[in-house]
Amino acid sequence: MSNLIDKYNVQGPRYTSYPTVPFWKNENLNSEEWFQSIEKNIHFFDSKRASIYIHLPFCESLCTFCGCHKRITKNHGVETNYVDAVLSEWKLFQEKFDLEVIELHLGGGTPTFFHPNELKRLISGIIHGTNINPEKVEFSFEGHPKNTTFEHLKTLYDFGFRRVSFGVQDYDPLVQKAINRIQTFEEVEKVHNFAKELKYKSISHDLVFGLPKQNIAGFKDTVQKTIKLRPDRVSLYSYAHVPWIKGNGQRGFDENDLPSSENKRALYELGKELFLEAGYIEIGMDHFALKTDDLAKAFEEKTLHRNFMGYTTQKTNLLIGLGASSISDSWFGFAQNEKHVEDYQEKSLNKQISVFRGHLLSEEDLILRKAILELMCQFSTDLPLTFPYYDKIKSNLKMLEEDNLVKIEGEKISVTNIGVPFVRNICMAFDAYLFDKTLEKQMFSKTI
Repeated sequence: MSNLIDKYNVQGPRYTSYPTVPFWKNENLNSEEWFQSIEKNIHFFDSKRASIYIHLPFCESLCTFCGCHKRITKNHGVETNYVDAVLSEWKLFQEKFDLEVIELHLGGGTPTFFHPNELKRLISGIIHGTNINPEKVEFSFEGHPKNTTFEHLKTLYDFGFRRVSFGVQDYDPLVQKAINRIQTFEEVEKVHNFAKELKYKSISHDLVFGLPKQNIAGFKDTVQKTIKLRPDRVSLYSYAHVPWIKGNGQRGFDENDLPSSENKRALYELGKELFLEAGYIEIGMDHFALKTDDLAKAFEEKTLHRNFMGYTTQKTNLLIGLGASSISDSWFGFAQNEKHVEDYQEKSLNKQISVFRGHLLSEEDLILRKAILELMCQFSTDLPLTFPYYDKIKSNLKMLEEDNLVKIEGEKISVTNIGVPFVRNICMAFDAYLFDKTLEKQMFSKTI
């Protein structure tokens, strides 16, 4: 395995979208073009079903491993204007399309930075007058164990939230100090038990491997403590070290403290082994779930979906991103909101869509998007022999096939068991934006 890691541990996209963001072509996408793309979706799929992602960007302190768009502040006076802006943005979409919401996720930043009353006002404003079937909708949010209170959990539970993910990362005090994310096991246990007491249907813990100061002994302790609490899902994310993109936030430690590529992969394999022994099953890339969880059922039934929110059981072809830096997906196109909070709020409060860039997909984009999505979710896809890029893709896959990471049988292309850790590399073989192109500058994190 170590030889394969050395061979394939290169820069590569995570494929939460295709094309991936650096290759989007519509730098000046306007609201009219974006609305037309949504209309196309509604007519093509004959549906107004939509997933909603709301980005809540504020954090009280900076975690130095974080690659998200965030605003660091202890001033909670920012909450009111931001909620007003999100509700104003949502109203523009509802007046235009009258969407049916089947999934809503609060991400960040730190959603639990917001006071429960502001979250109550936000969710009330979103669902008021919105077509929602309580039997089919999935509401979820990300909670910081250190500031998520029982009141937060109860307020959102009363609105129908049944899934929560807690950002644990690692329990080792040396690692926590390096990434400026100090929280004890007892604090996580307390908020985890609050969620269980309220009968949240799915509790998830997010762990990260490849962080500075991590080692086998410390990470084993983190995984064992996680198994002790037995969350329904575990996200075992690879740390994406991209300081050239995220600025000084990811320079808060000595880069010599980062584990080597081989040691980093050993951390994942250790976590995987322990979670499988504990009764979890591996799902897609970097995820584990108990067999009773809906994510595991979706994986087994081949209905698993992936979008900018990660893996999800709710398959919609329309995702509306609300808030600063949020990304929307109409299947036929992508659009990203203004990244800066003030720019976003100014446009939104003035009843303007704050889109500043995006991408409208070509016919070739759509075929490749479907193939990459299927590889990421089911580890197999069918690519027509008549597709113009078939021979190029097959050629790109030749070395991966020789290393037994992928199997090609005519139109059917499958990831092998030992190929699962290299699924990003396999997807790169399908990526037309990477054809005949060397990534001479740093654009992505390493694939493994």
